[in-house]
Amino acid sequence: MTDQGAVVSSDGWQRLIAARTAYTQAVSAHYDEVLHHVAHRAQAEGSLGKADIGALLLWKRLRADTLWAGALMAVADADVRRATAAAMAAVRDTSLSRSAAARAGRAALAELPGFTSGDALASAVLTAAAPDRMAVYDRRAHTALRSLGVTLTHSRGRYSRYIDAIDRLLASAPDPARSWTPREMDTALYHLPLNSPTPPST
Repeated sequence: MTDQGAVVSSDGWQRLIAARTAYTQAVSAHYDEVLHHVAHRAQAEGSLGKADIGALLLWKRLRADTLWAGALMAVADADVRRATAAAMAAVRDTSLSRSAAARAGRAALAELPGFTSGDALASAVLTAAAPDRMAVYDRRAHTALRSLGVTLTHSRGRYSRYIDAIDRLLASAPDPARSWTPREMDTALYHLPLNSPTPPST
């Protein structure tokens, strides 16, 4: 469940729809090629390896000169794939709600260096694993939800509550947002104009 009911005013929806339009006009059609390539490989192989995670790190424009990146490189790719295979099975399990699937998928990644806290990279991995079900999390989307009146705390289980918030929003969305995927919603949230600068993803 979300921290607070996901109800957005008609003005809020107009802002989101305009933000989604602005995103499609401002961002290159080639930008998501890395995400699509990784998702295609994940579907074929049933897991993601260190090379896939490295590609998503570039796609998310996150730093790699960190202790966790070195620690992840020291883990056998087979072990990384075991964790990502479990996460992939969870997020693709249609017997689970999207938020429950997100919770299980996020938990499966938690054993890997770089995935014990923060949801930016983990959400990219889970979105690549299930592109039609999951969405990418970052601080900018988090702040956008708050600006729309949807509260999301940073307590444990944040990613599943983020997916729950998106699900609830889409369930009551007007056209054309009604047909958006969670990924399309996250791009609208990311591009929503905010009153103050937003810190980088974590």
